[in-house]
Amino acid sequence: MLRIFSLVCLASLALTPSLVMSAESQNSLGVMSFNIRYGAANDGENRWDLRKPLVVNTIKRYDPDLLGTQECLPFQEAYLRENLPQYDCYAVSREGKGTKGEECAIFYRKSRFERLDQGSVALSETPQKIGSVSWDSSLPRIASWVKLRDKQSGRTFTYWNAHFDHRGATARTESAKLLVALMKAADDSGPVILTGDFNADAGSPPHKALSGYLKDAWDAANWKGSAWTFNGWSDRDSGARIDWIFHSPSFTASDTTIDRWKSDSGRYPSDHCPVTTTLTFGEK
Repeated sequence: MLRIFSLVCLASLALTPSLVMSAESQNSLGVMSFNIRYGAANDGENRWDLRKPLVVNTIKRYDPDLLGTQECLPFQEAYLRENLPQYDCYAVSREGKGTKGEECAIFYRKSRFERLDQGSVALSETPQKIGSVSWDSSLPRIASWVKLRDKQSGRTFTYWNAHFDHRGATARTESAKLLVALMKAADDSGPVILTGDFNADAGSPPHKALSGYLKDAWDAANWKGSAWTFNGWSDRDSGARIDWIFHSPSFTASDTTIDRWKSDSGRYPSDHCPVTTTLTFGEK
């Protein structure tokens, strides 16, 4: 009788909310996509030296497991590494080896993830040639990826981060098609996460190209009002949602939102607002 009572107690304990929540958190990933604005830009009162603590504060408040930055220059990467030591980082200049151009830097929590592989591609007709330009793109563009093993869950997945051209509509669409083709061709990549500044609104051709293979985490948003993500350093009434988080269908997204936090003095950390979501692994 005592043994039966003990088993019942153990079964009840196994179903307590705290343990269920713990299991859920083990399988969940906090993800942030954040265009931190080109640090060499002549932005006056919004220049990097004045706003870099705001960028770090924004990241710390959400405390993502995975962070994809765009328009990140090497000295910005170094500042983030120094002030966010809980993350490791993978980054490559879009202009090629030995240059100091923009990076699509990927930060990941070093205590949680083991990096198994990594790489970068040019968003061009010659993706293996970093720095190459194709279609109507105005600049070299890049996407970087890391293959990670989650030490908590034992799951393996691939995380991509990209920045599409701001002028070339054809380049944006072809870049989306290229990423899908590369993801499909990858061996043993596991499920995929993609963050980035895509310089196009939801429903546009590049968005549709990605949506044919991945899911937009915004589908899980409970958002009221205009979903603009580019602020241009001031409040807006309307605008496009150009910063996206995509994921394989095997993930479930929740709590997707746009972080429009400003400092006490009313300053945005960047001319883009970061997008955040929680992604939960499906059953094995």
